[in-house]
Amino acid sequence: MIKFLLKVFLVCLIITSCSSETDIITESETPINVNLNRQQTGSSANDLLSASAFKKMIVEVAYIEGFKPTETALNNFKNFINDRTFKPEGVTFVEKSIENTGKTTYTLDEVVEIEKVNRTQYNTNNTIAVWVLFIDGKSSKDTNQGAILGTAYWNTSFVIYQETIQGLSDSTFEPNRSLLESSVIHHEFGHILGLTNHGTDLQSDHEDEEHPKHCIEQDCLMYWAAESSQGIGNMVSGGSLPTLDAQCLADLRANGGK
Repeated sequence: MIKFLLKVFLVCLIITSCSSETDIITESETPINVNLNRQQTGSSANDLLSASAFKKMIVEVAYIEGFKPTETALNNFKNFINDRTFKPEGVTFVEKSIENTGKTTYTLDEVVEIEKVNRTQYNTNNTIAVWVLFIDGKSSKDTNQGAILGTAYWNTSFVIYQETIQGLSDSTFEPNRSLLESSVIHHEFGHILGLTNHGTDLQSDHEDEEHPKHCIEQDCLMYWAAESSQGIGNMVSGGSLPTLDAQCLADLRANGGK
């Protein structure tokens, strides 16, 4: 009997050590482990692309008040998801407005903290959840050579530096705002889909050695310039959205996507 109780105690100890109380949401009927949405970028690529584990996707679009993306960009994003992923039960968008923080520059840790406080949608049995934050400031990693426009940082999370995008668009000789927004959104979503060589295996040699996890082809959506003010202007100068090249598309299809 003592041996049995000891075994039970050890099993309970192992289970409870895997997740703290703050990692579990118990408000719903089924407890939700938020750590499933706090994994390495690209690690959920197959889950996002295919219908093998999740047949539905929910995208939580969060934005600081006054920095909501354009409806055109959101529609383009939904079309991009439908074009690349298998979700037979559909893709749903939910929007969430967040109060102004008073900050002008954000470290990635501060971006993560905003998600932890405000995110409401997490993976459930049949649904995979994505979080995208449109923020009212610039990245702390901006330099004199260029500004960062977006960053994918977890398996289902990315941030768009919306204030920077607004400052680069819709004025004379600048690109259309929805076009710029869409380009950066699709690029960062491409990273959580595992591109390039970021969780989705390469089917050919097309990773840029000078800019790892990006495609070497300059006309591809996953070219490094699509997330930097240093080069994004050239990518959208023709007035049309950058698209994935044949090599990136082949990678996605081999990992369960369209």
